[in-house]
Amino acid sequence: MVAARAEAPGPKGLWPVGQVVQFRRDPLALLTRVAREYGDVARFSAATQNVYLLNHPDYVKDVLVTHQARFMKGRALQRAKRLLGEGLLTSEGDFWRRQRRLAQPAFHRQRVNSYAETMVAYAEKASARWRDGETLDISEEMMRLTLAVVGKTLFDADVESDADEVGAALTEVMNLFGYLMLPFAELLEKLPLPPRKRFERARARLDAVLYRIIEERRREGLDRGDLLSTLLHASDEEGDRTGMTDEQLRDEAMTIFLAGHETTANALAWTWYLLSQNPEAEARLHAELEEVLQGRPPTVEDYPRLRYTEMVVSESMRLYPPAWAVGRLALEEHEVGGYLIPKGSLVLVSQYVMHRDPRFWPDPERFDPERFAPEAKASRPQFSYFPFGGGPRRCIGEGFAWMEAVLILAALARRWRLRLAPGARVGTEPRITLRPAKGGVPMRLERRG
Repeated sequence: MVAARAEAPGPKGLWPVGQVVQFRRDPLALLTRVAREYGDVARFSAATQNVYLLNHPDYVKDVLVTHQARFMKGRALQRAKRLLGEGLLTSEGDFWRRQRRLAQPAFHRQRVNSYAETMVAYAEKASARWRDGETLDISEEMMRLTLAVVGKTLFDADVESDADEVGAALTEVMNLFGYLMLPFAELLEKLPLPPRKRFERARARLDAVLYRIIEERRREGLDRGDLLSTLLHASDEEGDRTGMTDEQLRDEAMTIFLAGHETTANALAWTWYLLSQNPEAEARLHAELEEVLQGRPPTVEDYPRLRYTEMVVSESMRLYPPAWAVGRLALEEHEVGGYLIPKGSLVLVSQYVMHRDPRFWPDPERFDPERFAPEAKASRPQFSYFPFGGGPRRCIGEGFAWMEAVLILAALARRWRLRLAPGARVGTEPRITLRPAKGGVPMRLERRG
C-alpha cells in the first residue's frame, strides 16, 4: 500500500477564501474540474473548511458503507436542520437509528404498492388539465403534481388547495438555502437581515400546514393507511416502546414532504427535457407504453413490465441526479487512496461528477437508456451510480420514488409528447437538489394521436 501522505493534490486558492467563490458560483463545474485534473482524491479549500473530493466507486463505498461510522453528515445537512429539524435526513447516532426503526414500516413494499393508484390518479388529473399546443413550465408542473401525490400519500389530504402557498414557501426556502450555507452564516443568522426573515416566514408557513394536519389526525385517532398514520401509530419495540412526539412527527413529515416531492419532480422535469432532445429514445418509450398499457392508465401490476420507462428515468438521473453530492464530516483521521484525510475535514462524493466519468460511462454526455439494460448494469462497479446514496443512510423512500417517477411518466407520456419551447435555454441550479435554473423548462404540449 502507498504510504499515506499529508496532503492530496488540488487547486490552490487565495487564502483565506480558497475556492469558496467558485464553489458558490458553479459547484458542478468546480467539482468536475477538480476530479478530472487532480485525480480520484483531490483537496481544495472553501473558506475555513478543507474539502476532499473522492471520485472512484471504491472510495464512495469506503465512505458511505465500509467506514461510514467514521463520518457524520456534512455542513449542508447540518444547516438544513434549520428547516428539517431532526428528521431522518439530518439526525445522527442512536436517535437516527430509533427514528429509522419507527419510520421503516411506512416504506414497506406492500405499503408503497398501495400508493400506485394515487400516483396515477393525480397524473391523469394533470393530463386532463393540459391543452394541446399549450406551453408550460414542466418543472413547475411536476412540482405541483408530486406535491399533490405526497400530500395524499403522506397525509391522506388533498393539499392541492394548499399547493400554491406550500409551493411558494418551498421555493423560497430552497432559494434561501444558499444564504444558510454562506461562510459565517451562523453569525449572520443573529442579525435581523431580510433573507433570514424571509426564510423564517417561509418555514412558519410550512409548519402551520404540517402541525394543523398532525393535530387533526391525533384528534381523530384513525389509521387512514397513509404514511402519517404509520408514523403516528409506530412505537419503538426495540427501545423505550414510545412513539414520536408532535415535533418529531413534524420533522419526519417535513423531510418526507420536501424529499418526497422535490427530488421526484426534478427527476421528471429533467426526463421530459432529455426526451425532447432524443427522439429515438422517446419513440421507444412510446412503443413500450402502447404495448404494455394498450391505451389505459398504468397500474401497480404494470410497474415491473415498464422496463424501458424505468431505464429512461435511470439515465435521466445519471445525467441530472436530484441529489448531486453527498457530504460527510470526518470524525477521525481516515486514509483513502494513499492520502490522509484529517479529522474535521469535509469529504464530498458527487453523483453528478461520478455519473459523467468516462471511465464508467463511455461518451458520458450522451443520453442512452440502454446503459441500464441488465447486462450493462452488471458490468459496472456498484458505486459508479448512486442517485439515492448508499449504506445505512441510503434514502428510505427509494422504492416510493422509483414507482412514482415511472408511473407518472408512463401515465403522461401515453397521451402527450413534450417539445422544448423555441429559443429556450435550460440551465442547472444546484441547491439542496439539482433544480432547473430560473426560467424552468418551458415546453409545448403535443397530444399524441
